[in-house]
Amino acid sequence: MNTLNSTASSSQQSGKLALEAGFDLPLQPLRSQRGWYIGTFSDDDNVFGPVSRESVEYFSSAESAAQALQSGTWTQRCGL
Repeated sequence: MNTLNSTASSSQQSGKLALEAGFDLPLQPLRSQRGWYIGTFSDDDNVFGPVSRESVEYFSSAESAAQALQSGTWTQRCGL
């Protein structure tokens, strides 16, 4: 997995990896078995479910993921 060394821009609104895959989706806290992460989710009938995990980090709660997203203190993953 490739990652950027800098934190993500707090002005970033759409998922970078989702855009690379052809989806313009907003960033949001999402949950997996490993914890909370910043990613994208599609509720389209053709593609329903998580599309990308954008953050390198996993967070202990939805609140901490949302705070990292709002403040830009998370690391953007690179490459699908």
